[in-house]
Amino acid sequence: MKVLLCGEMDAAEMAVWRTALAAAMPEATWLDRDAAQSQANDVQAAVVANPAPGSLQGLPRLRLIQSLWAGVDRLLADRTLPAGVPIARMVDPAMSAAMAETALWAVLSLHRGFFAYAERQRRGVWRQHVQRRADELQVLVLGQGEMGRAAAARIAALGYRMAGWRRDGSPLPPLLARADIVVNLLPLTADTRGLLDARFFAALPPCASVVNLGRGAHVVDADLLAALDSGHLRHAVLDVFHVEPLPAGHPFWSHPRVTVLPHAAAATDPRSAAAVVAVNLRALRDGAAIVHLVDRRRAY
Repeated sequence: MKVLLCGEMDAAEMAVWRTALAAAMPEATWLDRDAAQSQANDVQAAVVANPAPGSLQGLPRLRLIQSLWAGVDRLLADRTLPAGVPIARMVDPAMSAAMAETALWAVLSLHRGFFAYAERQRRGVWRQHVQRRADELQVLVLGQGEMGRAAAARIAALGYRMAGWRRDGSPLPPLLARADIVVNLLPLTADTRGLLDARFFAALPPCASVVNLGRGAHVVDADLLAALDSGHLRHAVLDVFHVEPLPAGHPFWSHPRVTVLPHAAAATDPRSAAAVVAVNLRALRDGAAIVHLVDRRRAY
């Protein structure tokens, strides 16, 4: 089987992925874009990481597009993407575990006021605040996919009161009204773009906090800043942004109620992800079922 490997990676990162994939599936022939062009009729699968638009054109026997990333919104935005070719997203238990760890860290830090203590350290202030029990806080996880469920399980294990929401589930406003901390792990779709807006924040109780680990476009930045500046929101932990890297001078960098992460909540580990890719490529070769297929209509 000949497989195209391409995407938004520098040469060093591409080499790491090529080594991991070749080790996971040595029977495949791994091609870069230039080699694939000269062997276009033989390429049956493409393993991609947000490839440039048009990268998957001219491959008449392409039967599978396997994403190395969990989110496929940028991939689906490519209007030249071959119609009818199945797309599989990355669902890696190691990545889900890493995301759950970040979500738990954020919830613990918000609950126990550790971000406030860090600021007091910078100012040389020795002052404690009231400590609440975990079972006195309600945590709402938006998104009930692999990562959302993993995060909710980790958080619930420490005794927090948990609620989960998915787009086709129960109404959101009543859940927001009871939430002390909201963790967003939704996929980015037309329905969820801009979901975290002024109405969303207003529906939360005073002094609630928000953790965005989904996509930057889920948040209306100006509305979040207004809710923080007014004091209605206590804090925001943000790992993803409309433009990445976050531009110098953006208000999030210096806002006292914002914690910025450089899209580091859950990096894809080539070692474990390569094994996931190999499972699907062998299924394609053997005529078995492909797992984690994307519904193009739902955009995830």
